[in-house]
Amino acid sequence: MPSYRRGDVGPAVAEIRDHLSRLGLLDAPVGSSDDYDAACDRAVRQFQQSRGLSVDGVVGEQTYRTLDEARWRLGDRLLSYSVVKPFVGDDVAELQQRLLEMGFDPGRCDGILGPRTEAALRDLQRNVGLTSDGTCGPQTLKALHRLARTVVGGRAQGLREFERFHASVRTLAGRSVLLDPGHGGEDKGVQAHGLIEAELMTDLAARIEGRLVATGVQVYLTRGPELELSDVDRARFANAAEADLLISLHMDEHPDPAANGVATYFYGSPERNMGSVLGERFASLVQEEIIGRTGLLDCRTHAKTWDLLRLTRMPAVRIDLGYLTNANDANRVAAGDFRDAVAEAIVVAIQRLYVPELEAADSVSAQRVAALT
Repeated sequence: MPSYRRGDVGPAVAEIRDHLSRLGLLDAPVGSSDDYDAACDRAVRQFQQSRGLSVDGVVGEQTYRTLDEARWRLGDRLLSYSVVKPFVGDDVAELQQRLLEMGFDPGRCDGILGPRTEAALRDLQRNVGLTSDGTCGPQTLKALHRLARTVVGGRAQGLREFERFHASVRTLAGRSVLLDPGHGGEDKGVQAHGLIEAELMTDLAARIEGRLVATGVQVYLTRGPELELSDVDRARFANAAEADLLISLHMDEHPDPAANGVATYFYGSPERNMGSVLGERFASLVQEEIIGRTGLLDCRTHAKTWDLLRLTRMPAVRIDLGYLTNANDANRVAAGDFRDAVAEAIVVAIQRLYVPELEAADSVSAQRVAALT
């Protein structure tokens, strides 16, 4: 679909303004308005910020889709599982959250009505004496509003995620990790200072792969040098491979050449109190290890709802390893020794996630403590 930005006019802009007005982010005009003006630009940026999207003031495919999802409230429509075209929206996310709070397991709270959400809905219906048809209609809604929250002591989704994680075998051998070098094919990503993002990240993925294979980890790559995939296709591949982790490798760019530093992203939406607790934990470990081993500027970890993070069923992170438009970051990532240090950092972060007892021997934080004693 086309993108819309400040200065555009037309029916599509009028629809965008209507969605923003319904969300309380933009005053409804006294008459009709189809102008993407400064007020509309501010409202779009506010919406993007609150929903974990890239904040650029541009309504592209993902922002438009998220705006459409945000207009639904639980009870606005009948909800049921559809293989061909699943229901997606804020009403589904609210249903998932309510099911989680009552002790049922709809899977990740992502606003997508999939088979696990349907199974949890059927469980609820059986427990309250309703027909177990997997459809959230008026009677099921009454039951949802009547029943009290039963899961306490923390975010319900996080409690379930940690419970499954701690019940698993704490070892690296037999785990599977999917490495996703960004871009590929004709899409070369950022190109600056004589360097190409897609080539650098392909090389980094190979260095990580070699180290992981040596520990008994099964490694998958989303692409080769000539293959280009959408984020949706990468997520589908990760889910089909049933990987335990997904690590997406990128570099950033900025018009200001002074912009520099590394940031790591995980699935989450602070406004809706939903996300991957393990993804957040893994992102913090990756960020800590890379900072400690390279000295790159710490641009911290951030919750995002990008397709690659949202649609994967396993903890997933995206690493933006510096700014290729920054001369210092570019010079550093161009060095093989630097990419080796980053590969080592990511492998140690994986070890710390799955085998915490290794932390005392391998983690950067442990090395710092040892140096001080």
